[in-house]
Amino acid sequence: MKRREFVGGLAAAAGLTACTQESADCDGQPAAGGETFSWSCVTSWPPKFPGLGMAAENLAGRIGTASSGRLTTKVYGGGELVPPLEVFDAVSRGTVEMGHGAAYYHKGKVDAAQFFTAIPFGMTAAEMNGWLYYGGGLELWHELYEPFNLVPFPGGNTSVQMGGWFNKEINSIADLKGLKMRIPGLGGEVLRRAGGTPVMLPGSEIFTALQTGSIDATEWIGPYNDVSFGLHKAAKYYYYPGWQEPGPNLEVIIHRKAWDALPEDLKEIVRLACQAINLDAASDYAHGNAMSLAQLRENPDVEIRPFPDDVLSLLRTTSQEVVTELMASDPAAGKIGKAYFDYLEKAKDNSRISDQAYLARRDG
Repeated sequence: MKRREFVGGLAAAAGLTACTQESADCDGQPAAGGETFSWSCVTSWPPKFPGLGMAAENLAGRIGTASSGRLTTKVYGGGELVPPLEVFDAVSRGTVEMGHGAAYYHKGKVDAAQFFTAIPFGMTAAEMNGWLYYGGGLELWHELYEPFNLVPFPGGNTSVQMGGWFNKEINSIADLKGLKMRIPGLGGEVLRRAGGTPVMLPGSEIFTALQTGSIDATEWIGPYNDVSFGLHKAAKYYYYPGWQEPGPNLEVIIHRKAWDALPEDLKEIVRLACQAINLDAASDYAHGNAMSLAQLRENPDVEIRPFPDDVLSLLRTTSQEVVTELMASDPAAGKIGKAYFDYLEKAKDNSRISDQAYLARRDG
């Protein structure tokens, strides 16, 4: 049975690749006798934004091509159809069939969802994908979203982010006091307890807020997208590492009724396209961040600095407290959190003697 499933998966993947490479043969009229579907997809990102926004565009394109036009999707950037932070609600209500965003934006509605984006000092992108695809994480995610009429899939990962842009130096724990910073998810609560003030803003509003001084600092993503927003023109100090988002996973969410209406072959195309975009987005960020960081290194107006050790130590301890309290206060978060950290304990040991050990010695 497993062999048949494996062979069937290869055949479906081959069909997806063939349509992608030979779009001239797959475009045009839908296959004869095949029912057609037309979806709308709303996102949390500016229209066609590098990385994030293009992941949704590429997903829609791959699904349309691989299905020979039987399933087409119109993508709307944040604010074009619904506000950037209301993607979850729009898809849950069935206003649209699909959404692309980040699960930690739903804090307050479904707190346990934060485990499916990023946990401070938690899993890296590779570890997160291992947990989701092979460690039972995706099944827990489906279970969590079922009451909201949503079917979730991984939809990209930016890998370890930067700590953020600051308009003042962070030399000690004292410099966190009174700091007004745009930072979502559990990282925002950690900052609050460290003495700062977290602010929640969609990406499109960050530059103006930082430039005008309504916030003192912001985390966004990493060099690739930060340069796209021009954040280096609004702040001088660029700190690392991104303790708050070590492997932030993006999400594709589909309304249950729309998903159930698809025949099995189209469901498999959507699954495979989501996996393809998950890999493609991660590759896009690996390249984009490297090129943009090199650009920032040459900018005399930007100082790239590591956070002081005592600051990271405080943030790590506080993060553990925040996550422990979340798991104790919410049964779903307790169940998912236990699975998350059980997996992380095993993954950490492997990462320590593989990636971490190698990188520590690569440059001599």
